[in-house]
Amino acid sequence: MNWKDEGYLLSKNNFSENSVIIEAITLEHGKYSGVVYGGSSRKLKKDLQIGNKLLLNLKSKNDNKMGYFNLELLKPISPMYFDDKKRSICILSSSSMLKILLPERQINKKIYLSFEKLISDLKNEYWITQYIYWELFLIKELGFEMDFFNTTLKNNGFKKNIELNGKYYKIPELFLEKKDMQLSNHLIKEALVFNKSLLMENFISPNHLKIPVSRNLLENYY
Repeated sequence: MNWKDEGYLLSKNNFSENSVIIEAITLEHGKYSGVVYGGSSRKLKKDLQIGNKLLLNLKSKNDNKMGYFNLELLKPISPMYFDDKKRSICILSSSSMLKILLPERQINKKIYLSFEKLISDLKNEYWITQYIYWELFLIKELGFEMDFFNTTLKNNGFKKNIELNGKYYKIPELFLEKKDMQLSNHLIKEALVFNKSLLMENFISPNHLKIPVSRNLLENYY
C-alpha cells in the first residue's frame, strides 16, 4: 500500500537508534502512524517538530502493518514560535488533544481543516480565543454538541449553569456575551476550564485517558 498526502506532525517517539515513529493528522487518510528511518538524524530532526506541515509518502506491505514514511517539510510551524512560550504550548496542546482523541485512520477533513486554520490564526492577536473555540468545535465533531443559547439553563444566583452527567458547570461569560467583551485572563481561564470539563466528562475519563500536560500548562498561563 502506497499513498502520498499532506499532514501535520502530532507526535514522535524513538523507535531505534536512528529511527522514530511519528503520528500525523492527514487530509485524506486521517490520523496515521509510521516509521521514519533516520528520523533522529540531524538532517530530519529539525523537520520533525510538532506542528510542522509535512508531505508524507507512506509505503506499507499491507493495511494491518505499520509502514514507513518518506517525508518533505512543507511549512515549518514550530520554529516560528520558539520564542513565544504560550503559542508554543498551544501547538503542543492542540496536537496532543488530536493524538489522544482521534481514532486511527479515520478521515475527518473538517477536523484537519480546523486545525490548519488554528495554526494559521496563531499569528493573530486573539489567537487564544481561536484556540478556545477550536476546542469546542473538536468536542462537537467528536460527538458532543451543545447549543449554549438554546439549552435549558439552571439559574444559580447570577450564574448560568449546564448539567452534564449529574454535575452543574457554569457556562463561561465568553460564550454568552461575545460582543465587545474585554478579554481578560479570568475570562480565558474560565473558558479553558469549562472546555476541559467537557473533554474530561465525555471523552478522556470514560476512555481512561490522561489530559495532556501541555493542555494543563496552557491553562496555567492564565
